[in-house]
Amino acid sequence: MNSGTADDGSGSAGHSDQDPPSDTPSAGAFLGANVASFESRQLVAMQQLIRKHGGQPWVSRSMQDCPVTDAGQRPLFDFAQTLLTGGIDTVIAMTGVGFRYLIDALSVRFQRQQILDFMSDVTTIARGPKPNAAMHQLGVSATYKVGHPHTWRDILKLVDEQGLAANRNIAVLEYGETNPSLIAGLEARGAVVLPVTIYKWKLPDDVQPLRDNIQRIIDRQIDVTLFTSAQQVVHLLQVAQELGCREVLIDRLSQTVIASIGPTTTERLLEFQLPVYLEPDQGKMARLVAAAANYWQQHRDQKHRPIAHKWVPNSYSQEGKKMSSSDIDTSSLGSNKTLDAGLLADRTLTENVAKEFASQPWYDGPFLKACRREATDVTPVWLMRQAGRYMQEYQEVRSKLTFLELCKNPSLCSEVMCTAVAKLGVDAAIIFSDLLPILEPMGFDLTFGPGHGPQIHNPIRVSLDVDRVTELVDMDSLDFVVETVRQTRNDLPRHLPVIGFAGSPFTLASYCIEGGGSKNYANTKRLMYSDEIAWNTLMRKLTFSVARYLNAQVRAGAGCVQLFDSWVGALSPTDYQRYVLPHMIQLIQALPGNVPVINFGTGNPQLLPYYAAAKPSVVGVDWRMELDAAWDWIGEEFAVQGNLDPLVLLADQTIIRRQVQRILGQANGRPGHIFNLGHGIIPETPVENAVALVEMVHEISSR
Repeated sequence: MNSGTADDGSGSAGHSDQDPPSDTPSAGAFLGANVASFESRQLVAMQQLIRKHGGQPWVSRSMQDCPVTDAGQRPLFDFAQTLLTGGIDTVIAMTGVGFRYLIDALSVRFQRQQILDFMSDVTTIARGPKPNAAMHQLGVSATYKVGHPHTWRDILKLVDEQGLAANRNIAVLEYGETNPSLIAGLEARGAVVLPVTIYKWKLPDDVQPLRDNIQRIIDRQIDVTLFTSAQQVVHLLQVAQELGCREVLIDRLSQTVIASIGPTTTERLLEFQLPVYLEPDQGKMARLVAAAANYWQQHRDQKHRPIAHKWVPNSYSQEGKKMSSSDIDTSSLGSNKTLDAGLLADRTLTENVAKEFASQPWYDGPFLKACRREATDVTPVWLMRQAGRYMQEYQEVRSKLTFLELCKNPSLCSEVMCTAVAKLGVDAAIIFSDLLPILEPMGFDLTFGPGHGPQIHNPIRVSLDVDRVTELVDMDSLDFVVETVRQTRNDLPRHLPVIGFAGSPFTLASYCIEGGGSKNYANTKRLMYSDEIAWNTLMRKLTFSVARYLNAQVRAGAGCVQLFDSWVGALSPTDYQRYVLPHMIQLIQALPGNVPVINFGTGNPQLLPYYAAAKPSVVGVDWRMELDAAWDWIGEEFAVQGNLDPLVLLADQTIIRRQVQRILGQANGRPGHIFNLGHGIIPETPVENAVALVEMVHEISSR
């Protein structure tokens, strides 16, 4: 059987002796190193390549093709019937093997040439060179060929460039496993998607060689590991889980030089926090082995630096000393290389718009100067939930409509915020909105009920539910938020900046899974711990969606954005570093570099250096840690926001003043301090106390 397309997330990588690597190393470049591989279809070829470059091969099959059963062929026949009756506009061929098998399977019931003729009449997309070659051999010329590196994101890019999705029926010829991100992306662009499963993957009948390789890795007998598909990673860890050594294997595997055939495989490795040291310049098996040998020859006696990897285990050193953000090496984690091309383009567009901000009156006000850690004449102050239920003006507006109706009315949102800003005298205005409306266009049924807060009526409960979550690809369904930013900007005094905001991925994921508030986040942690692939898929969808959401707010006039992680304090530092931080790094990298980002989480002070590790401009601090200690822990290179306990505002103004003096004293006049509460104003707060707080901060901090 011929090989599948390189790095398709399921099949094995291609290899051709007529296509040698461009940087072929000298003979014996592995220098006798033990090299593990999990190649299945081309096991012998892999062994020969490793030996050719001077390595000792340990190759164990990790998967085998599992054609659909007779009963499972019914969907294939249904697809053919739909194709022959004009119900398919576009066919996406994911692999060559899959395309050939599909034609063979359909030929049992339909005329072979008739199927091929109809394939030629519709728009066809070949995901890479192998499906393109298979189609060509069968007389079908692909209408479009997906560009390198042939990932699902490249498919969506092609679809966008050619306008192939809206109001079209698209068949995706799957091979190995479903790609929910591709399907969701096509559906979000207006397509009706018909997944056609041709093959599945299962473990080999004899898994003992794979178990032996796992033991070699655990015993530190392997120097280099080669992965030629994403499914190899899944099966390797599945067998390790069955043996009760999954975490040990991940740890030992991280100590080898891991080489990945391409972006899809790299992404899967990173989902399991496995470091990736190299990818070849092309997704071919020969190039992978040659690149790995060359790398080993150059770096075997040096400290390795992965191109993407996991990082230090927690916020304490081995000596028990508290670590600051500067102790955390994130130089290769979540790099721009792994960002979606659309997100990079979105960020660039936003940065270009934000270049004009420097000429605005609000740009050099105390708030944004503090965000940039520049000296100010007074410590700037604003308050979370500064336009809310504690104000009579808000209550009057709110009595006429539901909370969601208010959030979707830009003129009223601007009115309640501008009223609050005028009454309080704060130095910045955050838009009036909520964390959760972004979830509606992503497929969640959201309501806000009296007395019980927000509720999601179709929460995620099992891993498969993640597949139905739709990534936000445009702002059409959330235009009311963009208009709220624009109108608030227009209605505010010109010297005051507007702050946009969004929920952070973990807090949004928790809402999606719990369906509402939670005491212990049991459902969230169950999914997080039990299915890391599903968890990372959900977090990735939320990360990309939040990035687009915030970029749109900046383009509408927000001079700063804040990320709220209200529920993240439920996590330990170890869990935050594994399950959250990689996504936060990518999120902040996807936002414009010339607009300040405030990263604010609550509940667990030990997470503060981790918030900073994502490289925001400002780190928000709640009241559970003294401001000066928190700043030392975070690092002097960051601005800091906080951190009065919001319940202090229920006290006498003498007490409030004492607390303000304490926090300003801890800041000690250092540039980069923004005074705020450690969380939002509560409804019982006397308005006069909030007004007095702002006046006190300005008076005491005046320089």
